[in-house]
Amino acid sequence: MNTRRIHFLTALIWLTLSVGGFAADDFPRELTIFEPLAANPVFTGAGDGNWDVKIRERGWIIRDSRQWRMWYTGYDGTRPGKKMLGYATSRDGLTWTRHPANPIHSEHWVEDICIVPHQKTLYMFAEGEQDRAQLLTSNDGLTWTRVGRIDVRLKNGEPMPDGPYGTPTAWHEDGTWNLFYERGDKGIWLARSTDLKTFTNVQDEPVILPGPDEFDHDQIAMNQIIKHNDKYYAVIHGARKPSDPKQPSVWATGLAMSTDLIHWKKYPGNPLRPISENKSSGLLIHDGQEFRLYTMHNRVDIHVNRKD
Repeated sequence: MNTRRIHFLTALIWLTLSVGGFAADDFPRELTIFEPLAANPVFTGAGDGNWDVKIRERGWIIRDSRQWRMWYTGYDGTRPGKKMLGYATSRDGLTWTRHPANPIHSEHWVEDICIVPHQKTLYMFAEGEQDRAQLLTSNDGLTWTRVGRIDVRLKNGEPMPDGPYGTPTAWHEDGTWNLFYERGDKGIWLARSTDLKTFTNVQDEPVILPGPDEFDHDQIAMNQIIKHNDKYYAVIHGARKPSDPKQPSVWATGLAMSTDLIHWKKYPGNPLRPISENKSSGLLIHDGQEFRLYTMHNRVDIHVNRKD
């Protein structure tokens, strides 16, 4: 796509925002306009002969005053292969060094990771076997203790019907834990807890549904919540189911906005471009000057704000 056409599409999106029920600042440029680094990928599976032949699903990145920290899921490359937790660090978020003790957690199946630091403890919300959400905790990010499966209840307090509840994404604010999860990628639900023991649905219907656009026509999941300019932003990914059930879905990365974590508006420009190819499990990370968008399945790529 040439530069003139990209500029035209960008202008068209901003016009849509201003007349289609959105304020122009609902989806600011710093969260929506990116370009990939030429050096991509910046992290991949280690290949044959290693415990992390491949990496998959959402990993998690935290930048602090000393370094960049990344947790990721590695496995032997086969569908049933056990998913284990790896750890890597970086000085710049570009060049990563694997921890010599990897895998740092292999006792339990761990994938699709979300980590929330709170009161000197790291809380990891992750998928376990059969796509059931689980909770792990750590004091240092290296040694993890599995608390167990997350107990999610219907709005009336009754147990949730059996089945997968995966891609857990957590946000803590004002003493409340907000847990977003998907069931078979058919929608995104929200449950809340004050004690991390029982999460209760805010409503028994999804707070975000697939579609109606092509980007997430049939499948949707949430990867991350950030707060920016007093609004909440969710990095999401979506797909249309392939006509051939033997073929995998092609996922792309998008954005949604909310003022209350319950009612969401999707960015009219979804999927984020030029990140429309099969890149998902996105995270927005501020590098001290601007946001970077990392996509993490099934390799780690970085996208930076486009200046033109």
